[in-house]
Amino acid sequence: MAISQKLELRQSQGLVMMPQLQFAIKLLQLSNLELSQFVEQELERNPLLEREQEGPSGDEAPLAEPATAPLEAPESVAEQAIDADFSNLYTGDSSSDAAGQAGGGNLWSNVRGGRFDDAEDYGVEQAAGHAGSLKEHLLQQLNVATADPATRLIGAHLIESLNEAGYLTESLELMGERLGSTPEDMAAVLRLIQGFDPAGIAARDLAECLALQLAERNRLDPAMQACLDHLELLGKRDLEGLQRLCGVDAEDLAEMIQEIRQLNPKPGLAFEHDVAQVVVPDVYVRESPAGGWSVELNSDTLPRVLVNGRYYSHIARKAKGKEDKVYLQECISSANWLVKSLDQRARTILKVSSEIVRQQDAFLAHGVEHLRPLNLRTIAEVIGMHESTVSRATANKYVATPRGVFELKYFFTSAIASTSGGEAHSAEAVRHRIRKLIDEETGANILSDDRLVELLKAEGVDIARRTVAKYRETMGIASSVQRRRAKLVPA
Repeated sequence: MAISQKLELRQSQGLVMMPQLQFAIKLLQLSNLELSQFVEQELERNPLLEREQEGPSGDEAPLAEPATAPLEAPESVAEQAIDADFSNLYTGDSSSDAAGQAGGGNLWSNVRGGRFDDAEDYGVEQAAGHAGSLKEHLLQQLNVATADPATRLIGAHLIESLNEAGYLTESLELMGERLGSTPEDMAAVLRLIQGFDPAGIAARDLAECLALQLAERNRLDPAMQACLDHLELLGKRDLEGLQRLCGVDAEDLAEMIQEIRQLNPKPGLAFEHDVAQVVVPDVYVRESPAGGWSVELNSDTLPRVLVNGRYYSHIARKAKGKEDKVYLQECISSANWLVKSLDQRARTILKVSSEIVRQQDAFLAHGVEHLRPLNLRTIAEVIGMHESTVSRATANKYVATPRGVFELKYFFTSAIASTSGGEAHSAEAVRHRIRKLIDEETGANILSDDRLVELLKAEGVDIARRTVAKYRETMGIASSVQRRRAKLVPA
């Protein structure tokens, strides 16, 4: 067969992501904080952009209107461009499903702020007494404890490696290799730091943290050490097994457990650390005086930028070189596109949020038990956009409602069929019902997973036992056996 060359013409269609489309998609999925940072960078980079003032002067008319977001607005070219079909769709349950979960029967599940709820001897006064950085507090003690430069170097590295709770999570061998130190020297310096205030600092696990605190109180006897070596049995409330391993009777074991309860499992949290950022809602939902719900954007989270048309006209007349003209053209195009993209972003978020509120009207009126099953496709079909656009519009966005502040993705939950063949139930509503049933149980009436299935089916929820067990575990609720042991053991 002879090899030859030939020319062919072929036509094909494909989706090409223009830089402007990539830019619009990027803006849509940014949170309000990330958007503010991005706009600040654009204001520094582009001389034709400026912030919108309260009373803009007439001689600086913008080339595009500021970012406002009326609900019913005709689709623009930017909106059509931003509604593209991509693969990163949101298809699972809301990430907020696991938020705010109740603790189970685990002994360590009621830790709050590094202390147990019933540790009454630890309060605001003690936390205030430890004000300041944990690492600064430890470095001061290190400088007093030793003058050896090598020990100080290793100690400073160990202290910098502690997490907020005060634990050392990295291997001593790996840190020793980086510092060129032997494992014995690393262990010796670690023992030195573990003797610093607060007690229990620089531990490598929970058992070691508690052991350090008990050793400081001179209460780390063999029976207590055996109890710490089997904390998993304590979490499961297997008191009979602990009695055998520790060699003590029920009364002594109860005293040991009470002593452990008074310890601090996270000593580092008593010091200053990074404070969690307060969630700023992107959308407000309020009850309308005329009935229904009013949906509006939070204007404080909407960066308002304008294009300085007067400045552009002034410098464009003076630009003579080709490079200057190209630069100005790039700046004006980028500025106009940013203003239009911000405006379209606001419109899209408002449109998506309004439809979510309409779909979840029963939740706003009656609570989480009336949350309807909802997916991205339902919203996308109603508002005439693609699922990927809805997914990006709800990513990292929060809505303030009369029932609290929720992530927009919270309202997207899977459906669980009804036994009567009627309207399906939301998975989040079923989780809430399971939690409520378990909270209402008594020591003499602990609900097994099978019993929970029976109760839910009596209420019209067609659910399998394995689904109940999965929901219970994701909410951090212990099994019926562990809960029964917890009810029988006095707190």
